[in-house]
Amino acid sequence: MNRDIMQPITDEQITQYEEDGAICIRGQFDAEWCEHMLKVCESNMENRAGRQREVDNDDDPGYFYVSSYMSRQDKDFEDYVLNSPAAEIASRLMRQDKVRFFYDQLFIKEPGTLAPTQWHNDLPFWPFDGNHIASVWMALTPVSMATSGLVYVKGSHKWNKLFQAITPDEDPAFIDENMERCPEFHKEFDNPDYEFLSWDMAPGDVIVHHPLAVHGTGKNSSTTQRRVALSCRFYGGDATWLQERKTGFTVPGAVESGAVTGVMPTDDTVFPVCWQAS
Repeated sequence: MNRDIMQPITDEQITQYEEDGAICIRGQFDAEWCEHMLKVCESNMENRAGRQREVDNDDDPGYFYVSSYMSRQDKDFEDYVLNSPAAEIASRLMRQDKVRFFYDQLFIKEPGTLAPTQWHNDLPFWPFDGNHIASVWMALTPVSMATSGLVYVKGSHKWNKLFQAITPDEDPAFIDENMERCPEFHKEFDNPDYEFLSWDMAPGDVIVHHPLAVHGTGKNSSTTQRRVALSCRFYGGDATWLQERKTGFTVPGAVESGAVTGVMPTDDTVFPVCWQAS
């Protein structure tokens, strides 16, 4: 399995990420990574390692499974975080010489799942502030709009606006009532005031997005195709801890590590360096 990126990240890709807030990067993971991590992720759903959320309603014929912090318990996820090209991709798109690992998250939508991923941006969920936090969302099965592919509002990271943090199961512990709920942008697809970004993806393709990029997904309308995606978040540059943000989000070990508001967390046990330019 390749550790380094398989082809250079171009200046054009960096500019696109900065301007649009999200970009699809292809061809950076070999087949061995894709096949291995698909097995690892499906095993996680069976064995429940990490911290889970799920949407399994009686009126929904499908099932939406989310897990976080797998790499803290599972060496296969840890290996992906530390030794795959994901961290280097994030680092180069953010123009950083070094990035640290924040956390990992797994999303599986079974065929026929009606549950959407509500429109949101990520930063309001997190006890972090700053622009230099990138999510690397890797497709491990074919992804399209029909199978609940991500859709972004182009340039929305430049609005500098925080929307309510809405989890898949709409956990009230995350919702700050002082924040505006994100508009339902799927109702705006024909509105010329907005431009939307989405990509058909093959296993191994990744989307990288800015923490303020507004995004969401619809249902998985396929009757046969499970959608499996693994997202890892990396930070550097201007990213700082912000414990005061009202959120139900907690990072195992962060308090014990001495994370301080206004300062970048640098404890190598909790937030290890994943990639550094030589």
